[in-house]
Amino acid sequence: MITLAVAVILTAIAVPSFRNLTLSNRLTTTANDIVGALNVARMEAVKRNASVQFCSNDSTANGSDTLGALCASDGGGAGGAVVTSINGADTQLVQATNMGLGSGIQLNGSMKAVRFNGQGLGYDPTSMAAPFGGTVADICTTSLSSDNHRVVSITAGSIVQVDTTTSSTCQ
Repeated sequence: MITLAVAVILTAIAVPSFRNLTLSNRLTTTANDIVGALNVARMEAVKRNASVQFCSNDSTANGSDTLGALCASDGGGAGGAVVTSINGADTQLVQATNMGLGSGIQLNGSMKAVRFNGQGLGYDPTSMAAPFGGTVADICTTSLSSDNHRVVSITAGSIVQVDTTTSSTCQ
Protein backbone atom coordinates (compact mmCIF):
# COMPACT_ATOMS: atom_id res chain seq x y z
CA MET A 1 0.00 0.00 0.00
CA ILE A 2 2.81 2.41 0.83
CA THR A 3 4.47 1.72 -2.53
CA LEU A 4 1.19 2.34 -4.33
CA ALA A 5 0.64 5.60 -2.42
CA VAL A 6 4.16 6.81 -3.28
CA ALA A 7 3.60 5.91 -6.96
CA VAL A 8 0.32 7.86 -7.06
CA ILE A 9 1.93 10.92 -5.48
CA LEU A 10 4.88 10.83 -7.89
CA THR A 11 2.54 10.46 -10.85
CA ALA A 12 0.43 13.40 -9.68
CA ILE A 13 3.57 15.53 -9.53
CA ALA A 14 5.11 14.29 -12.80
CA VAL A 15 2.12 14.61 -15.17
CA PRO A 16 1.80 18.44 -15.05
CA SER A 17 5.57 18.83 -15.38
CA PHE A 18 5.59 16.52 -18.39
CA ARG A 19 2.78 18.52 -20.01
CA ASN A 20 4.72 21.76 -19.51
CA LEU A 21 7.85 20.17 -20.95
CA THR A 22 5.93 18.94 -23.98
CA LEU A 23 4.40 22.38 -24.65
CA SER A 24 7.76 24.08 -24.21
CA ASN A 25 9.34 21.66 -26.69
CA ARG A 26 6.54 22.27 -29.20
CA LEU A 27 7.10 26.04 -28.95
CA THR A 28 10.82 25.56 -29.54
CA THR A 29 10.22 23.19 -32.47
CA THR A 30 7.89 25.69 -34.15
CA ALA A 31 10.44 28.48 -33.66
CA ASN A 32 13.14 26.23 -35.14
CA ASP A 33 10.90 25.54 -38.16
CA ILE A 34 10.69 29.29 -38.79
CA VAL A 35 14.45 29.71 -38.33
CA GLY A 36 15.00 26.84 -40.78
CA ALA A 37 12.70 28.43 -43.37
CA LEU A 38 14.51 31.78 -42.99
CA ASN A 39 17.86 30.05 -43.49
CA VAL A 40 16.54 28.21 -46.56
CA ALA A 41 15.36 31.52 -48.02
CA ARG A 42 18.70 33.21 -47.38
CA MET A 43 20.76 30.33 -48.77
CA GLU A 44 18.57 30.01 -51.88
CA ALA A 45 18.94 33.74 -52.52
CA VAL A 46 22.72 33.48 -52.35
CA LYS A 47 22.82 30.27 -54.40
CA ARG A 48 20.56 31.65 -57.14
CA ASN A 49 21.81 35.25 -56.85
CA ALA A 50 18.13 36.21 -56.99
CA SER A 51 15.39 37.46 -54.69
CA VAL A 52 13.84 34.83 -52.43
CA GLN A 53 11.03 35.61 -50.03
CA PHE A 54 9.96 34.15 -46.70
CA CYS A 55 6.18 34.64 -46.80
CA SER A 56 3.97 36.26 -44.20
CA ASN A 57 0.49 35.10 -43.24
CA ASP A 58 -0.62 38.72 -43.83
CA SER A 59 -1.02 39.33 -47.58
CA THR A 60 -0.27 43.07 -47.32
CA ALA A 61 3.10 42.34 -45.68
CA ASN A 62 4.14 40.18 -48.67
CA GLY A 63 4.01 43.08 -51.12
CA SER A 64 2.09 43.39 -54.37
CA ASP A 65 4.77 42.33 -56.85
CA THR A 66 5.39 38.87 -58.37
CA LEU A 67 6.86 37.31 -55.22
CA GLY A 68 4.14 38.79 -53.02
CA ALA A 69 1.45 37.35 -55.29
CA LEU A 70 3.20 33.97 -55.25
CA CYS A 71 3.19 34.02 -51.44
CA ALA A 72 -0.57 34.51 -51.53
CA SER A 73 -1.17 31.68 -54.02
CA ASP A 74 1.47 28.96 -53.57
CA GLY A 75 2.25 29.94 -49.99
CA GLY A 76 -1.41 29.47 -49.20
CA GLY A 77 -1.46 32.62 -47.10
CA ALA A 78 -0.46 30.59 -44.03
CA GLY A 79 3.00 32.10 -43.77
CA GLY A 80 6.37 30.39 -43.59
CA ALA A 81 6.57 29.38 -47.25
CA VAL A 82 9.69 30.26 -49.26
CA VAL A 83 9.26 31.45 -52.85
CA THR A 84 11.54 32.79 -55.59
CA SER A 85 11.36 34.36 -59.00
CA ILE A 86 13.62 33.10 -61.77
CA ASN A 87 14.67 35.82 -64.24
CA GLY A 88 11.92 38.06 -62.89
CA ALA A 89 9.20 36.06 -64.65
CA ASP A 90 9.00 32.39 -63.68
CA THR A 91 8.13 31.90 -60.06
CA GLN A 92 8.82 28.85 -57.97
CA LEU A 93 7.84 27.52 -54.56
CA VAL A 94 11.11 26.58 -52.84
CA GLN A 95 9.66 25.30 -49.56
CA ALA A 96 6.05 24.90 -48.48
CA THR A 97 4.78 26.01 -45.09
CA ASN A 98 6.00 23.62 -42.43
CA MET A 99 5.13 24.96 -39.00
CA GLY A 100 3.71 23.26 -35.95
CA LEU A 101 0.94 25.76 -35.22
CA GLY A 102 -2.29 24.46 -33.72
CA SER A 103 -3.19 22.47 -30.62
CA GLY A 104 -2.50 25.40 -28.31
CA ILE A 105 0.53 26.81 -30.20
CA GLN A 106 -0.23 29.99 -32.12
CA LEU A 107 1.18 33.21 -33.53
CA ASN A 108 0.93 36.33 -31.40
CA GLY A 109 0.01 38.80 -34.12
CA SER A 110 1.15 38.11 -37.65
CA MET A 111 4.38 36.85 -39.14
CA LYS A 112 6.54 39.33 -41.06
CA ALA A 113 7.65 38.74 -44.64
CA VAL A 114 11.38 38.94 -45.36
CA ARG A 115 12.87 39.15 -48.86
CA PHE A 116 16.52 38.12 -49.23
CA ASN A 117 18.67 39.45 -52.06
CA GLY A 118 21.57 37.67 -53.80
CA GLN A 119 23.96 38.81 -51.07
CA GLY A 120 21.87 37.15 -48.37
CA LEU A 121 20.56 40.35 -46.79
CA GLY A 122 16.91 40.45 -45.76
CA TYR A 123 14.59 43.38 -46.48
CA ASP A 124 10.97 44.25 -45.85
CA PRO A 125 9.36 43.45 -49.24
CA THR A 126 7.04 46.45 -49.06
CA SER A 127 9.80 49.05 -48.75
CA MET A 128 13.18 47.41 -49.59
CA ALA A 129 14.74 50.51 -47.98
CA ALA A 130 17.11 49.13 -45.34
CA PRO A 131 18.16 45.70 -44.11
CA PHE A 132 15.41 44.05 -42.08
CA GLY A 133 15.69 44.32 -38.33
CA GLY A 134 13.05 43.24 -35.87
CA THR A 135 10.65 40.49 -34.94
CA VAL A 136 9.67 38.01 -37.66
CA ALA A 137 7.31 35.88 -35.53
CA ASP A 138 6.14 35.56 -31.94
CA ILE A 139 4.99 32.01 -31.22
CA CYS A 140 3.11 31.54 -27.97
CA THR A 141 0.76 29.45 -25.86
CA THR A 142 -1.67 30.37 -23.12
CA SER A 143 -1.20 26.96 -21.48
CA LEU A 144 2.12 27.91 -19.85
CA SER A 145 2.48 30.57 -17.19
CA SER A 146 6.18 31.28 -17.81
CA ASP A 147 8.53 31.03 -20.81
CA ASN A 148 5.43 30.91 -23.00
CA HIS A 149 6.75 32.88 -26.00
CA ARG A 150 9.46 32.17 -28.57
CA VAL A 151 10.32 35.34 -30.46
CA VAL A 152 12.15 34.84 -33.77
CA SER A 153 13.93 37.99 -34.93
CA ILE A 154 16.49 39.17 -37.47
CA THR A 155 19.22 41.71 -36.79
CA ALA A 156 21.11 43.63 -39.48
CA GLY A 157 19.32 41.78 -42.27
CA SER A 158 20.90 38.38 -41.70
CA ILE A 159 21.42 37.38 -38.06
CA VAL A 160 18.54 35.16 -36.91
CA GLN A 161 17.94 34.62 -33.21
CA VAL A 162 15.24 33.15 -30.95
CA ASP A 163 14.45 34.59 -27.53
CA THR A 164 12.31 32.99 -24.84
CA THR A 165 10.04 35.44 -23.03
CA THR A 166 7.08 35.43 -20.67
CA SER A 167 3.94 37.44 -21.35
CA SER A 168 0.30 37.17 -20.40
CA THR A 169 -0.87 38.10 -23.92
CA CYS A 170 -1.18 35.51 -26.66
CA GLN A 171 -3.64 36.50 -29.37
